[in-house]
Amino acid sequence: MSIQILQYEFLGPIPLDEWGPPMEKLVYLILSRDKDKFNILYVSDCDKTDEKSFFVQHSSFKCWVEHSGSEKSLYLAILPLFDSSDIHRKNILNKIMIHYKPPCNLDDIPQTKPDYVVRTSKEKNSESKFMCPCCGSGMKPEQILEKSIIFRCVNCGLSDTKLND
Repeated sequence: MSIQILQYEFLGPIPLDEWGPPMEKLVYLILSRDKDKFNILYVSDCDKTDEKSFFVQHSSFKCWVEHSGSEKSLYLAILPLFDSSDIHRKNILNKIMIHYKPPCNLDDIPQTKPDYVVRTSKEKNSESKFMCPCCGSGMKPEQILEKSIIFRCVNCGLSDTKLND
């Protein structure tokens, strides 16, 4: 059995109390079962463990139980990544945390930054009412009409008409 999270195919889910070591180089999900639906409570990675009590002694175990209602509702899904680097596993973790916002990871969710930059106009002319849709430079009023104003771009020469306020 498998479960798809984003574009990743996780093995499981299996009841958490059926898990047994070892576990090496993987990303894991702690899920709670609600009828026919699984909710992601926590996501992390593991470099290596041979401890049977790995999950029960985990610092977030109490949070998992609180959100699932009982230990019997906890499930585990794993994504083996034997040949992956730590950075690759962390990238997968971040994608899952940002998209699903697991309640027991709220302190770990990275802050997303926009992948764009707001460009400011070099021209600080007070007559510049708006930016040119062609090149982004300021536009100056060229002709004031009864109900509109014709603007011309100071850079590329494009003209545009705007209605008076």
